[in-house]
Amino acid sequence: MLNLRDGRKSVIVVGGGFSGTLFALAASAQEGLDVVLVESARTAGPGLAYGACGPFHLLNVPVARMEVGLKPTFTEWLGQSGADLTDAIAEAGGDLSQAFVPRALFGAYLTARMREALATRGDRLVRLRGEVVHVTDRPAPSVQLADGRRVEGTHVVLATGNLPPKPPRCRDGGLYEDPLFVPDPWAGEGLHDLPPEAPVLLIGSGLTTVDVALLLDEQGHRGPIWSVSRHGLLPQAHVRGGAFEPFVDPAEASSPLRGMRLIRAAVARAADKGVPWQRVMDAVRPSIAGVWSGWSEREKARFLRHARAYWDIHRHRMAPRIARRLDGLVASGRLKVVAGRIAGFERAPGGLVAHIRRRHSGSALTLEVARMVNCTGPRSDFQSFAFPPFDGLRDSGRILPDALGLGLETRGSAVLDRYGHASDWLYALGPLARPAYWEVTAVPEISVQVHRLVEDLARPAGRDTLPPERLMADFVNLGEGI
Repeated sequence: MLNLRDGRKSVIVVGGGFSGTLFALAASAQEGLDVVLVESARTAGPGLAYGACGPFHLLNVPVARMEVGLKPTFTEWLGQSGADLTDAIAEAGGDLSQAFVPRALFGAYLTARMREALATRGDRLVRLRGEVVHVTDRPAPSVQLADGRRVEGTHVVLATGNLPPKPPRCRDGGLYEDPLFVPDPWAGEGLHDLPPEAPVLLIGSGLTTVDVALLLDEQGHRGPIWSVSRHGLLPQAHVRGGAFEPFVDPAEASSPLRGMRLIRAAVARAADKGVPWQRVMDAVRPSIAGVWSGWSEREKARFLRHARAYWDIHRHRMAPRIARRLDGLVASGRLKVVAGRIAGFERAPGGLVAHIRRRHSGSALTLEVARMVNCTGPRSDFQSFAFPPFDGLRDSGRILPDALGLGLETRGSAVLDRYGHASDWLYALGPLARPAYWEVTAVPEISVQVHRLVEDLARPAGRDTLPPERLMADFVNLGEGI
């Protein structure tokens, strides 16, 4: 068993991707906090988002939106990194802060900050490599690793980031066990031995699909790439220029229908002024958490069912260079996007067959492909699957999965138990806290959440922590941005 120093708050962080790494860096910089960061990967920092990517995968936001309060800043580090940023800076009109740079560079930046902190902060920051399989508070907050090690502290922070995709719901015909089905495109297998002319089916049409299509293109793949999703919508592109003031009052957007009407009216006003709709979507950002929290569960479910796909492609956009490459794949006919549902799969000689029901016509489409790749995005329905340590926390009532399958119920960053009580020892960061805030998946919001939790934990015993509403106000204070 590993114990940190007595008489100090000691925080165990589960997960060493962006959320966990930033928390560990910020918390261990506080004189009153010790941190143990537990991560199964060889390197802490990049996680999947900034580690499982190639140099052709770019950030979906400019450099300025990736600043997280570390020194040197990401912009400063980039200037000293020696990376070839010629194309990115040219596209941004010479302004590095507005450039879309490779995602892997942000991962390298986080890794460098972690290595520096481990070398200089002594036993205030400890890095353990392992998989956490159990979390409990009895007799004290602690985690157990798969190899049997136990780490005890005073608080536990869950920062596992995005979990692997959920399998598609249909008659699978044994698909999930077939080696030609790739359940997780970032698991490091399934695409490297693909024949160049082989047809591929990507299940989904969001940003993960874009990443995988570019990966195939970069590998020299020349065969047809099919993408199927319910709406058949690809993400939109960022554009430069224009400005639009934040305009959404949560009280006026009291339902998804009213909120969408406000946005459409604002887009029309912006168009009259020659301002692109992208600036309108950026201006919505400060109000998103407040609007979401004001909706009933029924209204949230209606939004997810009818508007989520349209929201996602307009809010979470592609870098201009990525959009141009994707447009080229579509224009050449190599990438074909289909709106529809997968009715079932079956094995065929040398491949897999997918039976698709088109969305609007209801007509059937049968595709025989050499690979099927699950690009549906990260799973978040903690109520229905066994994934340690969440299954044990759920079964013991220490966490409360939300009814809409978005993540864990929280107040501030404190996890709620099955009775709705906020924990005083267990916290959740990033995508796990999505039920309360809807969009707490991007770097600016996660950074605010991390620093606010660090501030709360660093407070001396007996001093009140900040109310949960403060975090919502901090999201508003982020201002507009992409």
